[in-house]
Amino acid sequence: MSGAKLEVWQIAKRFQGIVAVDSISFTAEAGGVTGLIGPNGSGKTTTMNMITGLYTIDAGRIALDGETLSGCSPHEVAARGVARTFQNIRLLPDQSVLANVMLGTHLGHRKNILAVLARLPGVVREERAAERRCRALLDELNIAHLANVPAGDLSYGDRRRVEIARALATQPLLLLLDEPAAGMNHAEKRQLGDLILQIRSSGVTVLLIEHDIDLVSKVSDHIVCLNFGREIAEGTPAEVRASPAVIEAYLGRDDDA
Repeated sequence: MSGAKLEVWQIAKRFQGIVAVDSISFTAEAGGVTGLIGPNGSGKTTTMNMITGLYTIDAGRIALDGETLSGCSPHEVAARGVARTFQNIRLLPDQSVLANVMLGTHLGHRKNILAVLARLPGVVREERAAERRCRALLDELNIAHLANVPAGDLSYGDRRRVEIARALATQPLLLLLDEPAAGMNHAEKRQLGDLILQIRSSGVTVLLIEHDIDLVSKVSDHIVCLNFGREIAEGTPAEVRASPAVIEAYLGRDDDA
């Protein structure tokens, strides 16, 4: 896998006159991890939804390796190499781990529906190749032993890993993680941090939304902090954690710890 550079210029979003994101600009360098932090309601998920095409932008521009993403549909954004996870885990609980991860390979399938229904040799070869790739991915994420287990029977931490594996199965250039540590215990967060570092080492660019500042600091090369839809700090983990504006708006608030 290899990563791509994400560039966000002066993007803005309003909902019925309420400013959710106000002229935010930042860059997520290729192959690195960029953390996006801030109090609840600061505009983090709205920003991610604009990057992935779920929300149209009211102003500004978003580009991946110089190609404009703003104005593209979610499917078009995904086809250009962007994958994401959500705050609420979205797996098929009655399907096996392998089946859930293989759902992430559908963008790469080139056969038409008639070829699929007829089970033509090319379709079968493509499906077998996808299964091998997904099994290898499960092995890399240390959950190969769960391949045949229904997703609904997994622990919370393992379900998160399966969701991330499914996103990686699309072979993304950019992976967006929306609060992946929510609901995790300390041990699961430590494993998640190791997984994110493993993904970075594979070359994939990561944009991470997360409330756990210790986790963000451990895995991020660069951090952007938002508050009330505006950027209030940007820099290395140490620089952002030392920022008076960040301490006042985010780190000093017990409810956002």
